[in-house]
Amino acid sequence: MGDLSMDLINLTSKFSTDDKCRELLRRLRWPNGPECPRCHSKAKELDTDKQLFWCGECQYQFSVTAGTIFNDSHLPLIKWFAATFLLCEARKGMSANQIKRTLGISYKTAWYLCHRIRASMKEIDRPMLDGTVEMDETYVGGKATGGKRGRGSENKEVVIGIRKRGGELRFFHSSDVKSGTLAQYIKDNISVDVDVMMTDDLQSYPAAIKKASLDTDRHKTVRHSEGEYVVGTVHTNTVENAFSLLKRGITGTWHKISAKHLASYLDEMEFRFNRRKSHVLFLDTLRHMVTCPVLTFERLIA
Repeated sequence: MGDLSMDLINLTSKFSTDDKCRELLRRLRWPNGPECPRCHSKAKELDTDKQLFWCGECQYQFSVTAGTIFNDSHLPLIKWFAATFLLCEARKGMSANQIKRTLGISYKTAWYLCHRIRASMKEIDRPMLDGTVEMDETYVGGKATGGKRGRGSENKEVVIGIRKRGGELRFFHSSDVKSGTLAQYIKDNISVDVDVMMTDDLQSYPAAIKKASLDTDRHKTVRHSEGEYVVGTVHTNTVENAFSLLKRGITGTWHKISAKHLASYLDEMEFRFNRRKSHVLFLDTLRHMVTCPVLTFERLIA
């Protein structure tokens, strides 16, 4: 790929035309040569100005964006690339309004564009977490002023966070913090061979750990209800730091997130957080964008 370092000036210089953008997408999508998105047979490029491909097996003509997040978009790829770069580089995210102003497009286009990029950031087939793992819950949204804070708050949405110390972060929009719900997140994300699992003193955790068939001797608790936050190496500060970044994104960038779309914002924050030290974050995001399924506007607003 040549020089992998990227900044906004570099981006606009390297990918100043749609043809240059398409060439990069082609290399990311088909590192071993063009392949038919229908039957996966080898395809050949047609001698046209539109960079089209042809599959002789199923007689299908297609472009590099066919069947991807870019599908049926009339927005120039230059603007797609710019929006993707801006979302990748913004630690606390970037609002559709800011994308609208920066790229000179309508709010509806910017909103849909951001959600399509987020859809590509949803991780699939994630490895189980081991080592030292922290798990905690937080509450977002709800009343802007007044009302109860934390557990039991009115109209708030539950976010579960799981983070391996020195490793990956997972965020989930949860329906509740009951033991059965928490047990499923533990089963799906934490290895039974985990060294230590740390939580606060929410009453659901001991039962959840038993239901998830985890060794209860490996469960360490910090008693937040009694003002206890660190006992030696036992704490949940690592995952709480990630919660802090999420909440700064909600209050300072997005301002308001509907419960319906909260999971997609969590996917974005998690994806960017887990790659925060990567120098190929932009390319990695584009690679996801040409390999994940189409997100139609109808499906998004359904």
